[in-house]
Amino acid sequence: MDASWLKPIVETKYLSAENAHRYRAILRYFYIQHERMRQYLFPEEVYAFLKQHSEFVDYTEDELQQDLDQLVKWNNLIARQETSHVRTIEEFKKKRFRYQCSPYTVEIERMIRTLEQLGDSFGGSLEKTRFDRLYASLSRMETIISANFQEKPDEIHQVWEETFDYFKKIIHHSADYIAYLHSENLEERMTAESFLVYKEQFTAYLRDFIVALQKTSMQIERLLEDLPDEGVNRFIEHVVDYERSIPRFADSAPSRAECIEEKRETWRSLREWFLGRDGHESELSFLQHQTNEAIRRLTRIVQRLGERHHHFRSRKGDYLHLARWFSQLSSIEEAHCLSAVVFGCFHTKHVIADNEATDDMYRDVWEEGPMEWVTKPRVRHYGEKKKPHAIEEKKQEKEEARRRYLEEKAREEAELKQLVKDGKIVLAELGEVPPYVRKTLLAWIAKAMGKEQPTVKTENGWDIRIVRRHGTICLRAEDGTLVMPNYEIEVMAKGGSEDGGVV
Repeated sequence: MDASWLKPIVETKYLSAENAHRYRAILRYFYIQHERMRQYLFPEEVYAFLKQHSEFVDYTEDELQQDLDQLVKWNNLIARQETSHVRTIEEFKKKRFRYQCSPYTVEIERMIRTLEQLGDSFGGSLEKTRFDRLYASLSRMETIISANFQEKPDEIHQVWEETFDYFKKIIHHSADYIAYLHSENLEERMTAESFLVYKEQFTAYLRDFIVALQKTSMQIERLLEDLPDEGVNRFIEHVVDYERSIPRFADSAPSRAECIEEKRETWRSLREWFLGRDGHESELSFLQHQTNEAIRRLTRIVQRLGERHHHFRSRKGDYLHLARWFSQLSSIEEAHCLSAVVFGCFHTKHVIADNEATDDMYRDVWEEGPMEWVTKPRVRHYGEKKKPHAIEEKKQEKEEARRRYLEEKAREEAELKQLVKDGKIVLAELGEVPPYVRKTLLAWIAKAMGKEQPTVKTENGWDIRIVRRHGTICLRAEDGTLVMPNYEIEVMAKGGSEDGGVV
């Protein structure tokens, strides 16, 4: 561990010291002038600024000098003796100083300024053009590598800085916006009727981001996979050599090897964010999942608000329309049939029981297993007896569940491979398929059609392209028939294969 991580930061003492309001006002003035390119200030300038405010009516020059000396001890200010206009030895002995805020102070005040603007809620945004800019910057990087680094060193350094500037903005802004969507303040606002005005704007904003993400993310993934490691390492060496050529008077500058290793770690973090690591899901997929969940949650909230709104609306016109329907029927049997369609079953009993949670959003009610409900006495002083139990590891059950899951996935992939004929899946020629096969094929089509080029990499590693033919087809499944456009799914080979081009 680096020893600098464990040292106390004395530069932050002014934020919570006894006279913090005086120290903060002084350093804020220094920071504002620093942003205006005024590096050195005289004490009389600071004093004139403070006396303009009512909080410093009784403030004296001696108190200011004491505060400046204290801030110098805390390394917040750098004092420099003014000798350019000294005419006598007595004036030199008075030691008239100019002051400059230290780099730590500038960064601390900049952070505080950001926190003040942030408020109590998360900020951030899902800017769809940032992925396009990142892809353009990575493409420039690829061009420089393929041209054997003919660009100037400052151009290479600029490309590197732009790439990771866009990458950091994507991470920070998207994380903050996702946190904003899950914050309590937004939850409360969503439950209000006024949220209905913004629902279209919210859903359109999230939907456009998802479409742009799907269009660009695959291009970035392919580019990152195609960039040679040797070329990236040489690129990093050029960047480090340029940064080390900039004159700096540092006491203990890191070595060239340390700088190169740090840049490599930064590059690995970018690759893992888009491509994942050790078989785990990438952060890009997680961001897409979170955005889809936000859209579903908004849809559910809008539906509940709509139901609440219709609950208080007069149904007189609806009932009169239904009454006319019933009056036009010729028999009581037809009336019973219409009643069953309109009102459903009468005197139904609703039974609620706990069941194991599932992550499968397509799971149907009739696929759930039987459940047991333990009744309890409805008496005031009834208390359920509790006995201490040992914590069960349930390792066997977990291994069994994992084995069943892997077997099911292997079986699903085997059935999908059987559908591939001559390197493609022709939906019009398929027979009756299981429901999960239909859902998988439709998910592939939806994911590919959201891109400019209708190609996509599936979750089982296939590269596919969607081709639309003329007319419509009937896709038959065990639970019904779906009328849909005539699509063909071409499975593009990626290396050696024995199953019709499927890797």
